[in-house]
Amino acid sequence: MNYLLDTHTFLWYIDGNSALSDNAKAIIGDQSVVKFVSTASLWEISIKIGLGKLKLTLDFESLPVFMERNGFKNIAIEFGHLQHLNKLEHFHKDLFDRLIISQAITEKLTIISADQHFKSYPVTTLW
Repeated sequence: MNYLLDTHTFLWYIDGNSALSDNAKAIIGDQSVVKFVSTASLWEISIKIGLGKLKLTLDFESLPVFMERNGFKNIAIEFGHLQHLNKLEHFHKDLFDRLIISQAITEKLTIISADQHFKSYPVTTLW
């Protein structure tokens, strides 16, 4: 099974936040599973840092190295993801999360997220 981390999941993993569930920690720490981080998440992180709403425990510029060391692959935003995004119901108002949902549906990925809004969509989630 392949996984896509929600933005907060990725941030909590970076910071070692205790809010990250034991199940999520186990999957993320398993080097045998494929884990993706969306360009949408990296974009959201960049925007929040620029607005002063987020501080990371590491420099933003070092995220690619962190991702590589921890077995994360970047999933780019493709046109097919945007086509599917146009068809999604508006259960969730967060634009970045909606794009992550669209990517997960299109690529058949399980989303690791505590966000209960995701369950309104035809996507597999776990926490």
